[in-house]
Amino acid sequence: MKRVAISACLLGNKCRYDASDNKNEELLQMLKEDTLIAFCPEDFAFGSPRPTMDLVWTKEGISAISNETKEDVSKPIVVYANNFFDKHQDIDLLIGKDRSPSCGVCSAKLYNEQKELLSTRESGLMVKEAKKRGVACVDAEEFIRIF
Repeated sequence: MKRVAISACLLGNKCRYDASDNKNEELLQMLKEDTLIAFCPEDFAFGSPRPTMDLVWTKEGISAISNETKEDVSKPIVVYANNFFDKHQDIDLLIGKDRSPSCGVCSAKLYNEQKELLSTRESGLMVKEAKKRGVACVDAEEFIRIF
């Protein structure tokens, strides 16, 4: 039995930017023996529904930028991630929502400041903190494909 941190939308929580979910029954069936620990830094910080955001390469590095206000909204996501991993130091695996600027493991889009696509293989801000702490991470679609 593993302790798995998992994007809350994959469990059926209505915490996506549009207040819907990404419930994945196949994934949940595969994890039925494990302890699942839900997380959603964006819902915690900004609520649902909320404006979308993108990862943008800026002079300060990679930031989450609101598509509505054009403001850097990274800090509350990073604070949430730090608090989450400080509280849950015994996580065996993180399963993130593909393409999320917070939870994508290696599938988030990265843009430059002119909104030109630089990469489709970026890690979201929550996942970057998990990786810094040595937590194994995988996108949900990849987990289903390989297991």
